[in-house]
Amino acid sequence: MTFSESSVLGVDVGGTFTDLLLFDAATKAFRVAKVPSQRGDESAGFMAGIAAVSLGGTIGSIVHGTTVGTNSLLERRGSKIGVITTRGFRDVLEMRRRDRRQTWGLWGDFTPIVDRDFRLEVDERTLADGTIRTAVDEAAVRAAAKALRAQGAEALAIIFINAYANAENERKALAAAREVWDNEFVTASHQVLPEIREFERSSTTALNSYLQPVVSTYLGKLEQALTTLPFHGQFYIVQSNGGVMSTATARRFPVRTALSGPAAGVIAAASIARQAGYQNAITCDLGGTSFDVSVIVGGKASLSAQTTIDFGMVIRTPMIEITTIGAGGGSIASVDRGGLLQVGPESAGSMPGPACYGQGNERPTLTDAHVVMGRINADKPIGGKLARLDVEASKRAIVKHVGEPLGLGVMQAAEAIVRVADARMAGAIRLVSIERGHDPAKFCGVPFGGGGALHIGAIVKEIGLENALVPRFPGVTSALGCVIADLRHDQVQTLNLPLDGVDIAALDRRMVAAGEEVRSVVAAASGMIERIDLSFEFDMHYVGQTHTVAVAVPVTIENGTTGITAAALKTAFEAAYAASFSRSLAGLPARIVSLRSAAIGRRPALDLSAFAPGLEASVEKARKGSRKVWIEGAWRDTAIWSRLDLPAGAVVEAPAILEQPDATIYIDPGLRGRVDALGNLIVERAVPGIAP
Repeated sequence: MTFSESSVLGVDVGGTFTDLLLFDAATKAFRVAKVPSQRGDESAGFMAGIAAVSLGGTIGSIVHGTTVGTNSLLERRGSKIGVITTRGFRDVLEMRRRDRRQTWGLWGDFTPIVDRDFRLEVDERTLADGTIRTAVDEAAVRAAAKALRAQGAEALAIIFINAYANAENERKALAAAREVWDNEFVTASHQVLPEIREFERSSTTALNSYLQPVVSTYLGKLEQALTTLPFHGQFYIVQSNGGVMSTATARRFPVRTALSGPAAGVIAAASIARQAGYQNAITCDLGGTSFDVSVIVGGKASLSAQTTIDFGMVIRTPMIEITTIGAGGGSIASVDRGGLLQVGPESAGSMPGPACYGQGNERPTLTDAHVVMGRINADKPIGGKLARLDVEASKRAIVKHVGEPLGLGVMQAAEAIVRVADARMAGAIRLVSIERGHDPAKFCGVPFGGGGALHIGAIVKEIGLENALVPRFPGVTSALGCVIADLRHDQVQTLNLPLDGVDIAALDRRMVAAGEEVRSVVAAASGMIERIDLSFEFDMHYVGQTHTVAVAVPVTIENGTTGITAAALKTAFEAAYAASFSRSLAGLPARIVSLRSAAIGRRPALDLSAFAPGLEASVEKARKGSRKVWIEGAWRDTAIWSRLDLPAGAVVEAPAILEQPDATIYIDPGLRGRVDALGNLIVERAVPGIAP
């Protein structure tokens, strides 16, 4: 098996495993690998994975989905940063939207990422219309920057009031600060988010600075390590919006990597579902530490303008909408003080890992429950690090921490752990489907990650999904998403203009300029792209409202103009408003708040037929006998299959376990599995249209 310069390596570093997929579009050759992650030194797991998958061969380019930024935010392991702001606005990050983690009570419990003595004020003032009332005191900026550096700040964020309307004071302050700051980590808010909403802009800019030293150091380690390989291609990072960017852009805007890994998985799942004939899907990514859910409608992932990583940590940048709960394979099961069984959010991760890993953890996890019930084959652990899983260690942990407190036997306790996890996952899916007006019966579930396919049958029955589609390599789906993802760059600009009487020619010029700016960023990233597409979207609302609706305008730049008209923009706004709120307020004046522009560098489409079963696949070859599995309160003989040896068209009756190197699939009673032409496993009701 050989790989050419056109090959792409996707690498997804998760909390427990690092997943890799090397694919060559020219020859349709591919290789997958799954190795344990090394928490605290993710670059070591990254390089170990490359060694496992490349075998010393050629790699054309590398696309990396990373959780370094996400984990740094969740665990508050970012860098110590300083903030220089307008006099009187020192506490924006602490006041937030005047919300509290606990509604009732006299005291708050929120600690901002920047201590108050690391937030300094200087004289300057820009008005909301862009008029500069007070020019920035550059000497004061230099003095503040020196003071913050002396206090130990590693990065600096400059956040001035109304800088979105006119960034002149921020630009001068940025230049002044750089004269005395001794590293590259100096950022101004107009570079990160030139958009109205003071807290969101302040939070996004501060979090960007918080991550800069961490992400830059991590990428530097990777790039240095890659010099030891015969690799001279491009190195890209997956963004939270599902696109990829150069490492240079990632260093400038690390906040855009906040949901990097999960976003890659959603992109892959959407592509797999489309090519299999499903336009509507709910993705279910069950890894070692979390369960991530997203909705695909009409073949496209939903984008959100902002997200909250943790209480008070708001990031306003385009991101794929992903709902995350702490219910992964390594999630720890425990009985709380009220006598209720809980699964997660605390996770054993990859070190020490589940009790069955034999690495020191004595508390039970979801993986331990599956091992005890016989769903996971203790003699064939995924990841390649362990020769065998310790079933007895799992039993001891379950009995001590769940069985004895609840008065249950070991098997009943293990089954209870799985059922609680199933219920939590079903709740997350209801949140993104039923509660948002989607009928689950019209959606296909797409489980991936190492454990997603162990729970998908229960979810299909619990939620009422049409069926489920298990990808050919579910355990490395996020790595596949890295290979599939297009290059992308987004930016936003606040306009704050009335729609009635808008200067459409001036608006057109702004759109053209914004389009060329985002196009230049993607073009500079180079790489294998076939074309660059531009998209434009306006944030609009009726006068008197605060929340906006996204209004897409399908225009193209030709001969230096978009051809946009005020009438077309008004029609698009009213249609978008009606779609969001089921009614129109036509006749009321409207405002254009912001312009969002995106450049998408389209990479060659990946034909998933490359993963289809080969001619050597057969039912006889795939059949691996049976073993006892605990199902619905009793041991039952369960057929065991080698999933990758099943041919297209094969049907697997329940109950059944399908094993492969990167994941395990469980087919519940009342369901069946069917292999489609691309090698996906369709899990459906045994009698279509009749609930089991």
